[in-house]
Parts: sequence; structure tokens; C-alpha cells
Amino acid sequence: MSGTVTWWDTSDATTEAPTFKALVADFQAQHPKIKVNYVNVPFSDAQQKFKTAAQGGNGAPDVLRSDVGWTPGFAESGYLLPLDGTPAVDKPDDILAGPAGGTKYNGKTYGAPQVTDTLGLLYNKELFAKAGITEPPATWAEVKTAAQALRSKAGADGIYLNPDSYFLLPFLYGEGATLADAATKKITVSSAEAVRAVDIAKDLVASGAAAKPAFTDGYANMQAAFKDGKVAMIINGPWAAGDTYSGKAFTSKDTLGVAAVPAGSTGKAGAPVGGHNLVIYAGTEAPAAAQLFVQFMTSGETQATVAEKNGTLPARTSAYTAAVTANPVIAQFQKVMDTARPRLAIPQASDLFTPLSQSYVKILQGQDTQAGLNAAADEFTKVLPGYTR
Repeated sequence: MSGTVTWWDTSDATTEAPTFKALVADFQAQHPKIKVNYVNVPFSDAQQKFKTAAQGGNGAPDVLRSDVGWTPGFAESGYLLPLDGTPAVDKPDDILAGPAGGTKYNGKTYGAPQVTDTLGLLYNKELFAKAGITEPPATWAEVKTAAQALRSKAGADGIYLNPDSYFLLPFLYGEGATLADAATKKITVSSAEAVRAVDIAKDLVASGAAAKPAFTDGYANMQAAFKDGKVAMIINGPWAAGDTYSGKAFTSKDTLGVAAVPAGSTGKAGAPVGGHNLVIYAGTEAPAAAQLFVQFMTSGETQATVAEKNGTLPARTSAYTAAVTANPVIAQFQKVMDTARPRLAIPQASDLFTPLSQSYVKILQGQDTQAGLNAAADEFTKVLPGYTR
């Protein structure tokens, strides 16, 4: 087989891309008649850049590393090649259920999972020991109690909440709340369950159980406080482990603990499935070569290599080898994946986070919760035509 495949890789150019570049070289060694043009595209630019190129019919890559939240929208717009029955989706029974759910739209498969992730409770074991806490809190109520002990005995804040709507999802899921219901075309972000969920987060901040968050650069400030040992718990994903280990509070990797996100008043915990799919542009001139490339880059063997090198979670069962699970963060997050649930599978899903984040910040700053979520719901109606409140 021959052809040329252009791949837009949206991974971190410094920490992750070297592994993928090496794998591209391995693929080309095995398939010398297929040329792969590797292009690293900043994640923050990739969604709009791909849309623009696909809409114009010029400059789109043959293969894109797509966030799972982008895949339904690209599929609805006709930008992606269906992959059912092609080599790109090899051994589908080996793909974990959560990541598999993030590849489908209207009953068809439009992506092959490359890597998966979810959110978990990351905690500082040394601070927990100083506070006399032997187990990570399993509920938000227990987080509040643990925060009191951490402040009085360990001199650290309990938890830092990133004021971004994606990191609000565990609170919503824990109360049985959703952003919208695709089956009934109803916007549900301002429901009683959602209000209860946001009030839990709001109370953690107001009570002092959570550190007062920065409302700009929330993620960076959260990580800095955790790495420095100023806060004992955060909600984050497996991608944060490498950065966390660089902090002065984590000179020993054994200091970092990982548990499922705390449960809400329903007694259930839940966190969103994240990750990336490799998708193929519908207008590719080399579909067979692109499918073969995707098959190689998402195989169990390749995913195991990526996990060992980059510390990310594989999306295939076969990739959880002994060498991969020797990484304690991967081993712990593999268990956390049991609480992960697919995100809202509608094309506009990723467009809902910005208005919700804007309302969430205002609520944490003191705005009435119902009023704030009503404002978010109003914005949702602009994004979701045909949906009612």
C-alpha cells in the first residue's frame, strides 16, 4: 500500500509529542511506501483550525487527534469518514466501554480511541498522615470534615476547586444532574438537582473547606497550590501526574494518592470520560493509508508504549500490561475509570462549557445559584436550537 497521510497531533509538544514522533517513524519503517507528514497543532487552536479547513475543503489533515468532545460535532457536519468495518477500528471488543462511547454519533463510529482519561481525587498522603486521615474522603461531606483536620493539624487547605465547568461535572453527576437531555431535547442545567450540586461546591468555598480559588488561570493556580503542599486535595486527571511530581511537596512519588471523585448526596460518584480519538477527514485522498495508520497508532501494543512513555491511560484492555500498571497513577486511575461516564453525545456539547463556566464563576463569587444556572440555561438555548427549558 502507498500514499501520503498528514496527521495533526494535538498532544503537548514538549512532554508527549516525542513519543508520537517515534511511533510515526516505526510505522513508516513498517510501511515504507506510506509517507506520514507529522504536524503538531496546539490543542487550543486545533478545533477551529480543523473546522475552517474542512469547511473550505482545503488544508484539512487526513488524520486528526480529536478531543472526544469534538467528535460528534465534526461527524454531524460531515467532516469525518465513518470507520465501521474498516481496519481503523481493529478489535473493537478490546476497546473500553467509556472510550468506545465517545467515538459514536447517530449509530456510526467516527473515531478510534487513542487515549482515555477521567477526573479523580488527587491527594497528598503526607498531609493526610499529619492530619490523621487514613482514607481518602468518599463523599463531599467527608471532604469538608477532612478539611478541618488538615487545616488544624497539617496547616494546609483541604481542597482547591478549579472554577471551570468541566471540573464541575463530578458535582453534577453526584446529584444525578445533567447539562441537557438529548432524548427529550430539554435543557436541564438549571434543574433542582443541578442547583443542589453547585450549592455543594459553593459551600465548600464559602465554608473555607476549599481554598479561595483564582478566577483567572484557575487550573494553573490549583496545580501550583497542590504542588507546593498548600492544599491537600484537588480534582484532576492522570495527565497532571508528571507536573505534580515536579512540585516540592512531591519529591517522593509515593506522596501522591489517587481515588475516585467523592460522591454526592445520591451516594453515587461520577466523572466525565475524556481523552482523544484519531479521526479521518471525509475528504481524504488516501483513506486506505489513513485507516492503516490509525490502526497502528491505536493498537494495544502502541497504546501500551504510549502509556509507559507518557503516563497516560490506554483505551484498550490489552494495553494494561504489567509494565503499564507498574505506574501507580495508571493503576489507580484504571480503578477510577469504573466511575467514569460518557459526556453528553451531541454535536454542540463542547460549546456548553463556556457559558456554564461564566455562570459558575459568578455563583462562586456569591451570585444566587438558581439565578446563575438560569442564566446558563438561557445561553444554552442559543447553542441548542430546538431544545426547551
